[in-house]
Amino acid sequence: MKLTSFVLLISLLGANQALAVIPSPPKLAAKSYLLIDADTGEVLVEENADEKLPPASLTKMMTAYIAEAEIASGNLQLNETVIVSEKAWQMKGSLMFIEVGEQVSVEDLLKGIIIVSGNDASVAMAEHIAGSEESFADVMNATAVKLGMTNTHFVNATGWPAENHYTTARDLAKLAKAIVYDYPERYGVYSEKYFQYGVDKRTGKPLKRQANRNALLWRDSSVDGLKTGYTKEAGYCLVTSAKKENQRLISVVMGTKSSKARAAESQKLLTYGFRFFENVKVKSAGASLEKVSVWKGDANRVSVGVAEDLMVTIPRGESKALKAEMEVNSVIEAPLEQGQPLGAVKVSLNDQLIREVPLVALESVAEAGFFKKLWDQLRLFFYQLFTE
Repeated sequence: MKLTSFVLLISLLGANQALAVIPSPPKLAAKSYLLIDADTGEVLVEENADEKLPPASLTKMMTAYIAEAEIASGNLQLNETVIVSEKAWQMKGSLMFIEVGEQVSVEDLLKGIIIVSGNDASVAMAEHIAGSEESFADVMNATAVKLGMTNTHFVNATGWPAENHYTTARDLAKLAKAIVYDYPERYGVYSEKYFQYGVDKRTGKPLKRQANRNALLWRDSSVDGLKTGYTKEAGYCLVTSAKKENQRLISVVMGTKSSKARAAESQKLLTYGFRFFENVKVKSAGASLEKVSVWKGDANRVSVGVAEDLMVTIPRGESKALKAEMEVNSVIEAPLEQGQPLGAVKVSLNDQLIREVPLVALESVAEAGFFKKLWDQLRLFFYQLFTE
């Protein structure tokens, strides 16, 4: 491998910042918790993050995600109506208050699931998408596998206590990230504070609007989601997403003792993350880092770079300790496809590797004609003979 260090890239970061003192992460009064940077995936704080626990209504994040996927694929329309079954109507716990036989729009059901955590809305949506809640659970589990949620198994669409219904803080963070980034046009619903639906049949007046149970939506302007949960078995749980400037954090807190505690403990994680860590863009997607030689191609050189923005999460004040190097394959032969891996970009902090991503071709290179290929083959033979 040929090793090339792009020192100029790091000098662009050129921070004359004093090194920050990073304290130990907070210890929370919770069974399990996790804090990640949503863009880089960097884990900032974790405790029992892979412990399998009942998720309570955090389950509804998956129910809503699947509905959003169906909308994005065109299989479901926001104005499409859903007929409420007796099973959905009979659900207990937190409710949207839909009536048996009523026709409710998909959009209203989604709000009922996300904002007021309606068990009735969740079952109605599950039945509409998959025919039954049991079949919908199969869809949930298949989606969990697709998202890399390796320690998760769903039995129902609501999080109602059931044997073999579990997940982990780490898996919930993966789901939260998917909700934020896969369907951003729908994510705004998670920040809505109130939802009003239905009419009191005795008085004919609208039912009282219900408030989102995520208390951090009122306390912290950076918070824009996601979901609360509670059962006696699960305790009080909260998955939160918050954004400041170019950084988005996702926190998961499971198994606290009260609704106040889940909000307070989540706030500790977010405060710690935003105060002591920052994101640095090392290189932009599609920007040429260097032109490297190509053998047997109709072009002699190809530009290389990264396919996606290369971001790293580091302690605040330590960007001047960043170093990036690229390793390029010693022999690159045409044909090349745009995006084809040709090496790696490695980013280190204080000489410790923190990120490695593929170095890719930024354009395609076709094979050369017969005579140039023959000539390059001869040259390549002698090149390898004297360099190996």
